[in-house]
Amino acid sequence: MITHYKTLVISDVHLGTKGSKAKELVKFLKQCSCDRLILNGDIIDGWQLKKYGTWKRKHTRFFNRILKMIEEHKTEVIYLRGNHDDFLDQILPFKVGNLTITRDLMIESNGKKFYVVHGDIFDSITTNLKWVAKLGDVGYTFLLWVNSKYNQYRRKKGLPYYSLSQIVKSKVKSAVSYIDDFEKQLIEIAKIKDCDGIICGHIHQPALKEIDGLVYMNSGDWVESMSALAEDKEGNWSLVYYADTSGFKSNHKKLQKINFDPNATETEELNLRKKTA
Repeated sequence: MITHYKTLVISDVHLGTKGSKAKELVKFLKQCSCDRLILNGDIIDGWQLKKYGTWKRKHTRFFNRILKMIEEHKTEVIYLRGNHDDFLDQILPFKVGNLTITRDLMIESNGKKFYVVHGDIFDSITTNLKWVAKLGDVGYTFLLWVNSKYNQYRRKKGLPYYSLSQIVKSKVKSAVSYIDDFEKQLIEIAKIKDCDGIICGHIHQPALKEIDGLVYMNSGDWVESMSALAEDKEGNWSLVYYADTSGFKSNHKKLQKINFDPNATETEELNLRKKTA
């Protein structure tokens, strides 16, 4: 069965890299439809394509699927520029038919106003020290390579997928502090924009919770968590995950209950993600 949503938000696909789960994302999009699809940045990884990335057929299939969604379901597709696809700066703003490419977006949902942005412009590292960000990108790519080799071993042993970088993020204090600071910065931007909440990506950390009375939503990524944000026809938001073992799953009630709890720890959210994935 195809699940229909009013809005789907996907970010950080990083097409052109080995770590991109483009094949799984195409399967995900075949099992759901939506009135509006927001591609919230870092869909194409221009940084790695310039050096050692490779474009594969599965990456092209993703865009073929997007075109089919526009043709068959009249889906409105909005592509927001991220830091890894900053080459889009050359054509912004752009609009043709149901496809729009821009920097940010304001949307209304269930009587509330949300600011939608990738999130890199509020990250001092990627904004002011791009060379440091690229150095960190190399380290992250190496960690993903180690992660893939480790999970090949786990698959042979019949063990489930295990994300090393997500565990590292949950254990390392500086990483946890960075995520916390990032979330608070974006909530401040939502306040400045006079919005009820913010929708972002960038840090590859799916979340749906309340901070200082405003809603913070992060769509995660399609490198590790394979997650998306979904709005139903009543205007309720939830995180949905792709699962390798049984295709596409969602667990709206559990996710909303934990992620909207401001006291929930990163470890609790990670444990929930592993259970629902």
